[in-house]
Amino acid sequence: MQYPIWIGSNAMAMNVDVDSATKDMPGKVESTVLSVPVKTPMINQISDVVYEQVPMRGYPNVAMKMDILQPKSDTKQPAIVYVTGGGFINANKDNGIQLRMHLAETGYVVASIQYRVAPTARFPEPLEDVKASIRYLKTYADQFGIDPERIGIIGGSAGGYLTAMAATTSGTTTFDKGDNLQVGSDVKAAVDLYGLSDLTRIGDDYSESVKKAHQSPGATEALWVNGSAVFGGQDGGILANPEGAKKANPITYISKTSAPMLLMHGTKDTVVSPSQTDLLFQALQKHNIPSKRYLVEGAAHGGVYWNQKEILDIITAFFDSYLKN
Repeated sequence: MQYPIWIGSNAMAMNVDVDSATKDMPGKVESTVLSVPVKTPMINQISDVVYEQVPMRGYPNVAMKMDILQPKSDTKQPAIVYVTGGGFINANKDNGIQLRMHLAETGYVVASIQYRVAPTARFPEPLEDVKASIRYLKTYADQFGIDPERIGIIGGSAGGYLTAMAATTSGTTTFDKGDNLQVGSDVKAAVDLYGLSDLTRIGDDYSESVKKAHQSPGATEALWVNGSAVFGGQDGGILANPEGAKKANPITYISKTSAPMLLMHGTKDTVVSPSQTDLLFQALQKHNIPSKRYLVEGAAHGGVYWNQKEILDIITAFFDSYLKN
C-alpha cells in the first residue's frame, strides 16, 4: 500500500509502499483495514455572534448573541433556531448541545440564541429578540451558508413557548422590531417541546398548592407579563392582568399563515402541565394548521428522555418534511 510523503523545502513527493517496507519484519502482525463510509459532515462552531443590541434595565445597548453550528457543505442548507428554556428568568444558549449537534449532523445550520428574560425584561421583548435572530440569519444567509427560505425553530419549556409564539405569528409583522426589518421573521416549521401556552393555567393537572403558587405575584410567568411593580410594572399575579396574559398566549395569534407545528410533552412532567401543549394543539387543529402532538411516556420536564434516538428521529423527520422535501 503506497502513501505520498513530502521531503524538503521544495515539497518533492515520493510514494512509499508501507507494506513492502515492512513485509520482511520478523513476527509482523497485520493491521486491520477499516472501510468507512462518509455520512456525517464536519461541523464548525461559530461562537458569540451578535445578532442585535437592545436596551435592558440599566444598559442602553446589550449584545444578544447566538452560537452557530455550521455543517460543511458546498450548497446552502436549511437553518433551525434553537430557543433554550429557563423558566422565563434565564436563557443559557449553551443548553441543548446533543439536540443541536444531532440536527447539525443531519444537515441543518443550527443557531442557539440568548434572549432577554424577566425581571429585567418582560413580554414581548424576549419574543422580539427571537424574531430578530430569525431576521439576522436571513439577512446574513450567504455568510453562514443558509437558504433563507428554509428556516425552522425549536425550543423547550419557556423556549418551547417562544417557539410557539414565533410559529403562530409567522407570516405577519407582529412583534417585528429592531434591525433587518427588510426581511420577515416567518418560519416554515416549529417544534414545541413541553412548552407553555396559557400562562394563567400552568398549574393545571397539579395540586391546589401548586396552582396557588402559580397565581402568586412571585411566579415567573407573572414577572414575564407584569414586570416588577417597583420598576413600573403591575402588582399581582398572572390573573391580575388578564389582557396581558391573553396577549402573551400563542393561541391568540393563530391564523392561516401560522407555521406547521410538532408538539411533544412528557407524561411525568411536574413543572409544566402536559395539558399546556394540548391546549395549543387543539387550537391549531381547529384552525386547520398542520400539527401533531406526542405524549412521551415516562418523560419529565427535560432530562435524558429528550436526547434519545426515537425522539430525535421524530423531530428530524418533521423538519425534513418541511425544510428539505
